This record gives sequence, structure tokens and C-alpha cells, in this order.
Amino acid sequence: MRVIVQKFGGTSVATSEGREKCRRRVMESIERGYRPVVVVSAMGRKGQPYATDTLIDLAGGIVGERELDLLMSCGEIISAVVFCRVLREKGYPCVALTGGQAGIITDSSYTNARILKIVPDRLNKELADGKIVVVAGFQGMTAEGEITTLGRGGSDTTATALAAALKAELAEIYTDVDGVMTADPRVVPEAQVLTRLSYQEIMEMAHLGAKVIHPRAVEIAMEGQVPLAVKGLDGQGNGTLIGNYHTVTADRVVTGITHLKGLAQFILRFNDEDLNLVVFQRLGNAQISIDLIQVNPGLIAFTVLESAAEKARNVLGDLPMEVEVRSGFAKVSAVGGGMRGVPGVMARVVAALNRVGVKIHQTADSHTNISCLVEESDAEKAVRALHDEFNARAK
Repeated sequence: MRVIVQKFGGTSVATSEGREKCRRRVMESIERGYRPVVVVSAMGRKGQPYATDTLIDLAGGIVGERELDLLMSCGEIISAVVFCRVLREKGYPCVALTGGQAGIITDSSYTNARILKIVPDRLNKELADGKIVVVAGFQGMTAEGEITTLGRGGSDTTATALAAALKAELAEIYTDVDGVMTADPRVVPEAQVLTRLSYQEIMEMAHLGAKVIHPRAVEIAMEGQVPLAVKGLDGQGNGTLIGNYHTVTADRVVTGITHLKGLAQFILRFNDEDLNLVVFQRLGNAQISIDLIQVNPGLIAFTVLESAAEKARNVLGDLPMEVEVRSGFAKVSAVGGGMRGVPGVMARVVAALNRVGVKIHQTADSHTNISCLVEESDAEKAVRALHDEFNARAK
């Protein structure tokens, strides 16, 4: 049995026109000889009745996390039932399942649960019976039967986890762009679709700000060796194929440019070197994710999301140190396996940003990316400058 998993986002299934386009994509997969499992997100965006952010606002921040997960799971369930109806109207046998009914077992970390295992018995039975299975994304169930949600990007994670459990030939992620681009096309209009990427490259890009797929979904696909395709719902091409590809070429040092806004920079100054460990232990215990970490004698610098800045300040507030917090930053990154071992890449990054008057406040690098902290107002200018410098292009 050749299985394909197809994931459609909230804007794709929000309108009757969009749902019809999704239906055609499912029909195309059947014509290609696949048995489709469809994963859907909640319909629409914030302000629309069943969107996840709308449901969160409805709760008003008063209910507990368990009850919040119950509420947030409703959007995807509604979406699954509605899309199942669309398929049935065209005469296709179909069944809608919640995440729990699909066998997704998670831990009990409400609002940000992690998938522990998938028991695919129900899915295999429905597929063997000739049905199209439509699964509500973004959710699962604990071993005790409590409903959980998987956090941001949870429907992507649902799709790749199901694909791995079902040993699917392919998982397709449909978006509002034609694939993974060399940069955000809203910032760089001439950005192009990357036809092939390795798991490592797309994971770097996703972690560093590319929003077409969630990094945890890529990790699961890589662990399960599931080929991915990121496609535009309206596109005619193959989109971006992701797998164990060797994408490094001699003339391409950088694959793409990403950016992430909404960051705050912390600069800590102190005299007691023992505080190094205390700082990182406190931030870790408080579940605060930090980035662009710099450690020097008597000084630590790092970034957090602005939404976590106040919490981080409170966690460190009683320590004997000077805590400086500055908001309004963005991280701009050049990503590519081709920079490994190539001298002068950082020099080109700095020169490109200097030419357009962008001040670099902090940097970090690895074998496959260089990231610069810049003022948020300079982020788009920085992206365009780096895209031009490295002639980022599809292959």
C-alpha cells in the first residue's frame, strides 16, 4: 500500500474555493496511485471564528492549560469534518479522525506536548477499507486519554510523524508560496524556489526564521527518512524536495537568507565568574530559550524572544549583576552547507551589511550558517543585501 500524507494549512481550508483546491490535490495523489492521509489545520487566521488564535482569545487567559487544549483542539476537528464533507460530496469514501483517534500519543505538557509514539492501527484499517483519512492536526492524546496540543507548527509535526509511522512514500506540505525560497519573497521579490534541499539545510533555515515548515517536523521526517515536498497550493511545479540530498556546489556558498524579528538582547555584566553557571541554570529551569550566546570574562550576552524578555529579567533580577535589556532586534542569517571550510564568508557578510549601513550588534556562526543581530528596522535591508552578495538562487 503506497501511502502519501498531505498537509493543508489554515488559510488553504478557510474558504470553499481553497477547500476545492485542496480536494484537487488529494485527487491528484489518488491518480498517482497513492492512498492519501490528509492533515488539516484550523480554518483561517486570528479573528476568524475557528482559528486557533481566536479560540485562545475566547478563553481569555483564565482557564487552565488542560482546558485550553480542549478548546484549541476544536478548530482542527471542525476543519477535518468540513473537509471530509467536501470529499464525500464528490463521492469519495472518507473518515475524519481526531489526533487521538489517529493514534497520536503525547506527553502531558499541555499546549506544547511532544509526541511519544503513534499507534497506526486505526489509520491502517481505514486505509485498507479504501477510505481517505482526514486527521485533525496540532493535537494528540496522553496515555490517560487527555487531549493535548503540540504547539506552534503542530500540524506540520502531525503530518511528518504520521508519515513516519505509516512508512509513507512522501509527505507533502502545502503553503501559500511555491516552495522553500532563497529568501522571504515579500522582502526579496526576486527570490526563487529551491528545488532540492537536504534535511540539515531546511532544518537550519526553519530554526533561523523560515516559516514554511516547523523545525520539529523536519527532525521527525529525517529520523524516519520520510521524503518531504513543500509546495504551493496554486503552484504548478514540484516545489522543494527535501531528503538526503547532497546540495553543496562549488559556486554556491549560501543556499538562502532567513530572518526572525521580535528579539530582545540581554547584556549581563558581573564580577563573580561563578555566576556564569547560575545564569544558564536559571534560564533553563524557567524554560526560557536563548540564542546568539556570547560568554566573556565578566560578561554574558544573549537574545530571547521579546515575549519572554520580562520573564527572563525577573528570573535574573536578584543576582549581583548589571542587567541591560534592549528590545527591537532581528536575527538575519545566511544559511548553506557550502560555507563549511570556506574562508572569508564572514568578511563578505560584514562587508555587505556595512555597504548598506546596517549595524551588527552580535554574531554567531556554525559550519552551515552565520547569524547577525541587527536592529529590527534594518532587517529587510540586511536580507536584501546578503541575498545580493551571495547571489542566492535556486538550482
